[in-house]
Amino acid sequence: MSSAALAKNIKSVLEEIQPLLARHAGGLDFIKFEEGIVYVKLKGMCDGCPLSQVTLKAGVERMLKDKIKEVKKVEAV
Repeated sequence: MSSAALAKNIKSVLEEIQPLLARHAGGLDFIKFEEGIVYVKLKGMCDGCPLSQVTLKAGVERMLKDKIKEVKKVEAV
């Protein structure tokens, strides 16, 4: 799959997650996908939240890895 197609698929999955984050006045932006790593920027109440890493790893990363085999991990920038 091309990098453009991967980025489109990743963005699509992240769009599914946005409403869940918005319930807590948070969100995230896709930055880039490189060497199996999805880079995102946390925003709103997610930025600086003590539980943001749990949300990132147990929620966002798990969902992306389940739906897109090329995703190895998710990192916040």
